[in-house]
Amino acid sequence: MTLLPNPSDLTQGALPFRTCVGMMLFNRQGLVWVGRRRPKWAGDHTAHIWQMPQGGVEKFEPPRIAALRELREETGVTSVEIIAEHPEWLTYELPENLLGIALKGRYRGQRQKWFAMRFLGDDSEINIASKEGLKAEFETWRWAPIEAVPKLIVPFKRDVYERVTRDFSHFADQSV
Repeated sequence: MTLLPNPSDLTQGALPFRTCVGMMLFNRQGLVWVGRRRPKWAGDHTAHIWQMPQGGVEKFEPPRIAALRELREETGVTSVEIIAEHPEWLTYELPENLLGIALKGRYRGQRQKWFAMRFLGDDSEINIASKEGLKAEFETWRWAPIEAVPKLIVPFKRDVYERVTRDFSHFADQSV
């Protein structure tokens, strides 16, 4: 049995980062897919609970494969092409009030490899319902202009979203 640490005993440096992938999915009009998270944490009941798909990398799993798997698990989307991989791993740290609570209480934040992807399918392919024994991550979804995306995320992830938006923004102009 694994005991989780007492949140009052935690500091940012006491916990590792969780290795994850994030996906910026563009449609043919250059809009970005965002989903509204199901509220999980006490501080998560704000207007900033929209996010792009993201998820953990399994042991020995290449990040590109993890990105395609997570996108399928969270959105049902398989009709995509990877058009870019961010050259750096980007990190965010949880605020103190979520340490020991968010990310199953085991991580201080996430270390993420981001991918830009072009959606080649039809919106009817998108399915955010529970599947494959997994809980649904999102309660609804929409396409958003890329410049709006950083404003939709919780503040502690905003720096990562601003960086990804800046570095992948030229793909929004390349509508198919």
